[in-house]
Amino acid sequence: MKFRPCIDLHNGKVKQIVGSTLSSNSKELVENFVADKPASYFAKLYKKDSLTGGHIILLDDSKETKKQAIEALKEYPKGMQIGGGVNNENAKYWIDLGASKVILTSYIFSEGKINFDDLEKVIQKGGKENIVLDLSCRKKGEEYFVVTDKWQKFTSFSLTECNIKLLEEKCSEFLVHAVDVEGKQSGIQEELVKKLANCVNIPCIYAGGIRNLSDLELVKKTGKGKIDATIGSALNIFGGKLDYKEVIDWNKKQRVK
Repeated sequence: MKFRPCIDLHNGKVKQIVGSTLSSNSKELVENFVADKPASYFAKLYKKDSLTGGHIILLDDSKETKKQAIEALKEYPKGMQIGGGVNNENAKYWIDLGASKVILTSYIFSEGKINFDDLEKVIQKGGKENIVLDLSCRKKGEEYFVVTDKWQKFTSFSLTECNIKLLEEKCSEFLVHAVDVEGKQSGIQEELVKKLANCVNIPCIYAGGIRNLSDLELVKKTGKGKIDATIGSALNIFGGKLDYKEVIDWNKKQRVK
């Protein structure tokens, strides 16, 4: 298990947002943090600390947001993945700009179901090894379902063992935000982490609710050491209380075990 860093971009700014409030209505948006430093600053920090496999997420398609993403990739080429608006037409563009991998979500989950034809188009252009599938989800009934369109719309695609195995043949990693706790610093969704650990056989990153090192240890234990974790709002570099340097030290200890 390892810690994966993140950079979330919205309206040209590095932000931490409560995921469940993302919608077309700006008045509903809850921002935990807005940085006064550019995305390249954080990319440089992650590069210095030898953090790999992190992600940059574009939460809107403004020119300012794309510019920030490009500058971050220039600062840390092949050091971070990129997601948000990635499709068949621009996947290779982002790889050529320096993204280590591209993250696909709404493009392949359209009209409430997965579109394997569109996924195959990206695979043909970018290669399976460069694709991360975003399976960010919310619970409905007894199952977790992938959600799209700024995490507001449920798809019919549930995170069953069968479905996960099917997608493992189409990508190299999964990124899973536990949307209902994402950005709230309220603790992890243990049930989801356990499910992922029991089903997933390729690298998988969990995000959502992590508050402290104890929560990181809980992801490690519940995830059987198979599930990596990312932290946003809780880190002091994003206005939170968890010391970034403590997380780096924790991460280094995982490497030597």
